[in-house]
Amino acid sequence: MTRGLIFRLVLFIGLVFTLAGCSSNEQEIQNVGMLLDGSINDQAWGSKGYAGLLEIGNTYDVDVFYKEDITTEQQIVNTVEEFVQDGVNLIFGHSSIYGKYFVDIAESYPDVHFVYFNGGYVSDNVTSLNFDSHAMGFFGGMVAGKMTSNDNVGIIAAHEWQPEIEGFYEGVKYENPRAEINMNFVNDWNDTETAEEIYEQVIQTGVDVVYPTGDAFSKEIVEKAARDDLFAIGYVTDQSEIGGQHVLTSTIQHVDKLYMLAADLYEEGELEGSIQTYDFQDDVISLGPFSSNVPEDYQEYLTEVVGEYKETEFLPNEQ
Repeated sequence: MTRGLIFRLVLFIGLVFTLAGCSSNEQEIQNVGMLLDGSINDQAWGSKGYAGLLEIGNTYDVDVFYKEDITTEQQIVNTVEEFVQDGVNLIFGHSSIYGKYFVDIAESYPDVHFVYFNGGYVSDNVTSLNFDSHAMGFFGGMVAGKMTSNDNVGIIAAHEWQPEIEGFYEGVKYENPRAEINMNFVNDWNDTETAEEIYEQVIQTGVDVVYPTGDAFSKEIVEKAARDDLFAIGYVTDQSEIGGQHVLTSTIQHVDKLYMLAADLYEEGELEGSIQTYDFQDDVISLGPFSSNVPEDYQEYLTEVVGEYKETEFLPNEQ
């Protein structure tokens, strides 16, 4: 073998390894899809997710697709196949219900990355993004405990396992040990009719602050509380836009920011198949603006408490 041939062979092998090293982490968003178990018009969870989807489309100049009311296995399988036919390689499932289904079908789509929210299922190309919502519930509970004049606060929750429910209970009791907490569960994120029936029952018990932690029904309950001259703690979005000054504050989950974060990580080749958790410290959870009904000195106090939590990761009852 001649010296020139050996040199060219070594150069070729080096080039192959260099290209392999460069391309291993390179990915490019082609198009993006989103499955929802509800609606993009709920003015809460679904609306925030849709805003995040649109931002990805604008930022990366790609097409975005979405399908509402996708809840069954067959619907999910069909929708994913549709998205893939449309060139989608990053798919968001806008609910915890999608985790198991995504893991089941992910092997069939190795070039697609699946992202969903608040679950424990993962695989190489399935990521779970989780809000650590205990603290936001705690701070919302503190406000409710402070502002109830009847020492009677109501929770109308989608599911008993929601971390914000336990946090809210602890926050109310920390601020106002005398307060009674009326806990109720719809067992569905979007069953507005049942949530409204529960609301009518709980206000008969003297509840004067309500915390509705559902997707579609939180808007309806906040509107009812405002009409009945009661207070509410908003959920997921700044719901003072719905209930005005009757909304004492809102526990906001900036899911739209998580959409962009996931997209950026994917584009950089750093989106791992793992469970990832986010809180106030990551600027994806916050409290909304305070109602003028909340005393200014208490607003200042709670702002300081939230700041301390962001620095120390300890809630007031843990210090």
